[in-house]
Amino acid sequence: MGLTYFITGGAGFIGSNLVHYLLTKDTASRVVVYDRLTYAGNLDNLADVAESPRYRFVRGDICDREQVRQALLETTPDVIYNLAAESHVDRSIDAPGEFVRTNVTGTFEMLEGARALISRENESFRRRFRFVHVSTDEVFGSLGAQGLFAETTQYAPNSPYAASKAGADHLVRAYFHTYGVPALTTNCSNNYGPYQFPEKLIPLVILNALEGKPLPIYGDGKNVRDWLYVVDHCEALHLAAEKGVPGQTYNVGGSNEHTNLAIVHAICDALDRVVPRAKSGESHRDLISFVTDRPGHDRRYAIDSAKIQRELGWKPRTSFAEGLETTVKWYLGHRPWCERITQGVYRRERLGLAEGRP
Repeated sequence: MGLTYFITGGAGFIGSNLVHYLLTKDTASRVVVYDRLTYAGNLDNLADVAESPRYRFVRGDICDREQVRQALLETTPDVIYNLAAESHVDRSIDAPGEFVRTNVTGTFEMLEGARALISRENESFRRRFRFVHVSTDEVFGSLGAQGLFAETTQYAPNSPYAASKAGADHLVRAYFHTYGVPALTTNCSNNYGPYQFPEKLIPLVILNALEGKPLPIYGDGKNVRDWLYVVDHCEALHLAAEKGVPGQTYNVGGSNEHTNLAIVHAICDALDRVVPRAKSGESHRDLISFVTDRPGHDRRYAIDSAKIQRELGWKPRTSFAEGLETTVKWYLGHRPWCERITQGVYRRERLGLAEGRP
């Protein structure tokens, strides 16, 4: 019999992709999705596996101790993937409290739940159990024009989102060293791909462009990010649970550094090829609009993935050109999905202006 994976935030972007990956990759496994179904989590993301006997959905809040412990008691997972998080920097500027609640308190409750789980199971279970905490490169702050984030880079978070994830990372480390919870952390770069909620750059630009709306770019558009195709990330997470060493951290990056402006240009060019604008000679690039920068906007992130490549045998498989083409086509083919998940909760408006700040 295969392993049981317990994925918090499994109805979200990375989580739902991980569900699909595990059910395909590990055909003897069972996958339990634990999700509160906030605005960014949606069961539409998992509709195609809903009838699988190896899939189970549990609606619950990672901050609710009793719900967490009951779910873990009923499912006895071999691996917990902690993906549930508030993740949008702009939203963290407007409402930091929710980020502290979910990302810090929620991680604490999941660690407590894991600690209770392994304390009542036998030695064989404890040896195979893993708690994989999924974090971000934003905990490291901002890079200059050169250099890469390594696992040893000092934490220097600059947004409430990054700070909340940094706090969670420290809790995971503490629970390994203090209580012996076999936990490890992955810090990834910007993910992109199918099922991403359209508050993030790539799906936001795709959908706005299709509707002829402005394509907002913060500041001068020269902020640099390392882009990681979500399926490549899922493979890294699978290897981390299978081969990763408890107490360690692993950086996961796509080795695809691009400025935000270059990303928007690439999306516009892809759309020009597939769905040209109605008026001859017009490009989707004509919709680009530069807007006031985000407060505390980090200039550059870039990940050194040498450790996970060397120790776990992972490397990104998808070029940015290939991944972006696939992503654009996915959103073009899933317009009803986009309309359903954004109804009533988000209309692609500008967030994170921090108006009235001193």
